[in-house]
Parts: sequence; C-alpha cells; structure tokens
Amino acid sequence: MTRTELTSGSATFLVVIVAGFLSTAYVDRQFAAEATRPTAPSACVEAGGGWKNWLWPNVPALSPKCREAL
Repeated sequence: MTRTELTSGSATFLVVIVAGFLSTAYVDRQFAAEATRPTAPSACVEAGGGWKNWLWPNVPALSPKCREAL
C-alpha cells in the first residue's frame, strides 16, 4: 500500500463518518419535530388490514385492531 492509497482511503473513511454523523443529526431533528406534533389516536389495524393513524413508513408489529364506529 502506497502513501497515496493510504491517504485516499483515510480521507474516504473520514468523509463517510462525517456524512453519517450529519445525516443522523438531521434525522433525529426531523423525527423530534414529528413527535412534538399533536397526533391522532394511536396506530391501529383496520378490518381490511390497512394501517390507520401512523405517520411513518414502517409499522409497529402487533398493533391493536381499530374499534369500529358505533
């Protein structure tokens, strides 16, 4: 390994670490903003299997079934 390769690899490693840190800070700030918004009642599963009252693309496992309107 030459000195040029070592320098290039180290610089790439450093850039990836800094980019990961900055993106994590951005994501944390975005989710904190979402968490402070007033939301609807908790997430639940509708009769057809669809999700209701869930803001994010991932869904919690074992969520309760939605109560049917009376």
